[in-house]
Amino acid sequence: MQILSERLKTLREGRRIYQKEMAELLGLSLRGYQCYEADESEPKLATLIAIADYYQVSIDYLVGRTDAPDFQVVKTEE
Repeated sequence: MQILSERLKTLREGRRIYQKEMAELLGLSLRGYQCYEADESEPKLATLIAIADYYQVSIDYLVGRTDAPDFQVVKTEE
């Protein structure tokens, strides 16, 4: 999923951290994390949640379902 890889890289660079630091934070090998940013593999759900929590964005933002990185409360009509 190309948008995921692009957003992971953009968010990481925005925080000015190295791929190695992000990999360690997530409990991954450096190569494992690099594969996410290179769009060679996709993270498991638990890893995706950890990434979203770290950057304080929604999973929907990470995977391209929305362009708004902030959490949004959706009200449903009753």
